[in-house]
Amino acid sequence: MNKLLFGISGLPLGDGNTKFNYSSAIDYLASLGLDAMELPFVRSINVTDKNKDSILNKKIEHNFYLSAHGSYFINLNADEEKKQLKSLERIIKGASALSKIQGRSLVFHPGFYLKDSKEDTYDTIKENLLKLPHENVDYRLETTGKGSQFGSLEELVFLCLEVPSCKLCIDFAHIHARYNGALKNYDDFKQILQYVEEKLGQEALNDMHIHISGIRYSEKGERNHLPFLESDFNYVECLRSLKKFEAKGCIICESPMLEKDALMLKNTYEKL
Repeated sequence: MNKLLFGISGLPLGDGNTKFNYSSAIDYLASLGLDAMELPFVRSINVTDKNKDSILNKKIEHNFYLSAHGSYFINLNADEEKKQLKSLERIIKGASALSKIQGRSLVFHPGFYLKDSKEDTYDTIKENLLKLPHENVDYRLETTGKGSQFGSLEELVFLCLEVPSCKLCIDFAHIHARYNGALKNYDDFKQILQYVEEKLGQEALNDMHIHISGIRYSEKGERNHLPFLESDFNYVECLRSLKKFEAKGCIICESPMLEKDALMLKNTYEKL
């Protein structure tokens, strides 16, 4: 990609009276000037033989970027091997469905520490990620919002170095919440992008997948997403850092205000 695209997670809100499906949502979002949508595969995979052609046609018509968020029921460090295999199966099914509509990135949280050490958790998750087949989509490992969850930036960067099929999904709001409001100014965001560049190279900055939203958090980390203007998340300096580093890829807005806040992000970015 040669620029940053902006989109939303899930179906748009519209005027509150319109019911969208994926095809009509693409039409609507494109009419607003947005470029992307992340499909929620979190509880079930809702791309089927019945709707895949209409979604694909709209995607091609509008040159639209499609990604998906994988199942919430993924834990590649589960105590039982059966549950690990089920997690792999859910990832593979999500990637297969996304490829049918020429989607680009399957985002997921790879697992939990449970009672294991961070080192043992990392090794188990890496072994399982290496079992994933190479698909026409990118497996995107998402940074998590609580210190008790596997998925720090450092852990995921090193997985991306060791597992060729995996790429990074930086959720800046999650990082902000994980470290109890740590991302306060431009330099805080700059350090993240510098780290990614140092470890994964310019190629990673040219192909980013990003989640941003306002967020409520406590000492234990993430609680829930908020509209940007109700949160202390400094989205302006986040966008400024992305522009300074000439980052390219896709920004998915996870604010409860969806397309309204996504457009605010895009307009703010273009004015910087």
